[in-house]
Amino acid sequence: MSRRSGILEFAVLGLLREAPMHGYELRKRLNTSLGIFRAFSYGTLYPCLKTLVANGWLIEEPGSAPEDALAASLAGRRAKIVYRLTAEGKEHFEELLSHTGPDSWEDEHFAARFAFFGQTEREVRMRVLEGRRSRLEERLEKMRASLARSRERLDDYTLELQRHGMESVEREVRWLNELIESERAGRDRRRSDPETPEAGQAPEGPAGAQQDDTSGETGGLPRHGGSTRPDPSDDTAK
Repeated sequence: MSRRSGILEFAVLGLLREAPMHGYELRKRLNTSLGIFRAFSYGTLYPCLKTLVANGWLIEEPGSAPEDALAASLAGRRAKIVYRLTAEGKEHFEELLSHTGPDSWEDEHFAARFAFFGQTEREVRMRVLEGRRSRLEERLEKMRASLARSRERLDDYTLELQRHGMESVEREVRWLNELIESERAGRDRRRSDPETPEAGQAPEGPAGAQQDDTSGETGGLPRHGGSTRPDPSDDTAK
């Protein structure tokens, strides 16, 4: 399995964990919610879906509206197939969510992983964020060394392009630092407050309705006001 197809399978399983969808809905969500899939076709999506069905992670169901199926039949078109995650597929996706190896730190895979951080355990999020930061810091060091060696041989425009690339990586490192600090603050707050419910445990009493969302299992993202967070799939950060 190629890295690209593995990322697509991960994203499809994650989206179908939220709700069953047909191919058109899946492609739309992949395009709009996950920027790394802006330019891919049904010719890429449907073989992926067939593989997931063959593995027992998805099942195919007819569309829910009988009149739609009848209209499609009369028009000589196939009724839309809805894809639903199986119990085995959910278990497989949860295994993928727990993976924190080097692949999860790379540009495209990190963007897909980050899109599903709301379904990921805090400690796993921390390892992925710290791994991503370490990878970018290594990249930044190499970029600086390369620029120092070649500065005198570069024209102004090429030099400016390299500086722009470095600034993009530096911006993402700062963003990661903020995320990591927020995750740590939420974890420490949970440890220091014995009344804070554990992940998956419903809060007791009316006070639970106003609990600080930065201490929940979905973590606490830093408040930026009007600032813009970098897109982890931004080509300038590669």
